Amino acid sequence: MCRLSAFRCWVAALAIFTATISAFAGAINPTVHPSQTAIPSNILIGFVGGFVRHDNPHHGPVQLARRIRPEFPKDTYIRIFENRHRKGAYDTIFHLLDTNRDGILSAEEKLRARIILFGQSWGASAAILLARELRREGIPVLLTVQVDSVAKLWQEDSVIPDNVAAAVNFYQPHGLIHGRSHITAADPAKTEILGNYLTDYKKTPVQCPEASWFDRVFTPGHMQSECDPHLWSQIETLVRERLSPHDTSAAVSSPAHEPYLAPTSAPK
Repeated sequence: MCRLSAFRCWVAALAIFTATISAFAGAINPTVHPSQTAIPSNILIGFVGGFVRHDNPHHGPVQLARRIRPEFPKDTYIRIFENRHRKGAYDTIFHLLDTNRDGILSAEEKLRARIILFGQSWGASAAILLARELRREGIPVLLTVQVDSVAKLWQEDSVIPDNVAAAVNFYQPHGLIHGRSHITAADPAKTEILGNYLTDYKKTPVQCPEASWFDRVFTPGHMQSECDPHLWSQIETLVRERLSPHDTSAAVSSPAHEPYLAPTSAPK
């Protein structure tokens, strides 16, 4: 009897420990619950670059998500993914839109989607690949934002698919790793290229105190695009303008509402 009682206590303790860990993980990067029955008013999906974790507080995409989350309606879905978890992001969007849980998106469910995709480095390329995958399902995207976009060998991040209403590209030209300087629309009649915006960090450097010594030595420009507060404030302004304008009127007087940098090349 004593042994049985000890075993039961051990099982109970293990169950409590497991539940605690699951709850903690959910708090960091919440998942979608099957009970959800309404399409979110907005869906904002970001990707970090390199091998950065989705919850690293020193990186631009994570900081952007944390800044805007408190100011949007509670039914706005905001989440950051590692760039290698693009399928997880796709599954999340599909699940959010599939309100009747039949595994098929109706025309109405698709048309109600209000999605913005953004990322830096490999994360920027992941955002474009995800937009292309959503196109195959007929899911529209309001905006894609690329920051110093770097495609992996088998990826194509320069042509924006025609399910995207607007796209913008920010890049810097220096170092071993530097972003794509030009993006185009697969169909200019359907996608507006807002611009290809150059920042030269040799002329206007920014401080990145949390950066690694490797980044400081070998990829300083690419590193600065990750932490540049002026650049990310412009992206924040774009997001505020595109997502539920009636809920983000406060952005007009926000310090983040600044003029965009001059594009280095006009959309073709």
